[in-house]
Amino acid sequence: MVTRWYWVRHGPTHQKAFTGWRDVPADLSDTDAIARLHDFLPSQALIISSDLQRAVTTADVLSQGRERLPHDRDIREFDFGVWDGMHFSQVAQRDPELSRSFWENPGDIAAPEGESWNAVAQRSSAVVARIMAEHKPRNIIAVAHMGTIMTQIAHAGGMSPYEALGHMVEPLSVTCLEYENRVWRVERVNHRP
Repeated sequence: MVTRWYWVRHGPTHQKAFTGWRDVPADLSDTDAIARLHDFLPSQALIISSDLQRAVTTADVLSQGRERLPHDRDIREFDFGVWDGMHFSQVAQRDPELSRSFWENPGDIAAPEGESWNAVAQRSSAVVARIMAEHKPRNIIAVAHMGTIMTQIAHAGGMSPYEALGHMVEPLSVTCLEYENRVWRVERVNHRP
């Protein structure tokens, strides 16, 4: 039996800075895009979201007719620590070597007072394993964040973190990962219905 994870990135936030655990709202004014996304996603599915409001509100508009699971903080975006809210150029100026290594050698490198790729991958993969153990194989929609989704692309595709970072994951896009016979497969990334 097949389990399909439909990872949806929350609606746009229009932030021009690192946005991790800062709780900023999503712009859900593009009702046509949301309607297309709603119709594209399987109707018989569980839906879960991060507990940050941009994911919660996006999941709320997609949950009509679907079984809603409680929000889960373990599928939050990266905790960017002191970088959260800073423009990328400010981060590069403040921590030039660390910020470059953060993107070029993802793994154990973390933002100051933040968390690493490996930490995010571990906590989000634990949620995936728990949901799959609690529910028979089925469709699962997870409304989350770019970084979280990229960790799952890497896991399912057997990619390095650096390779996964090469993918685009735009707001209101769908990344579909399939699990069958103990094997993960990347079905689609950054699909915009």
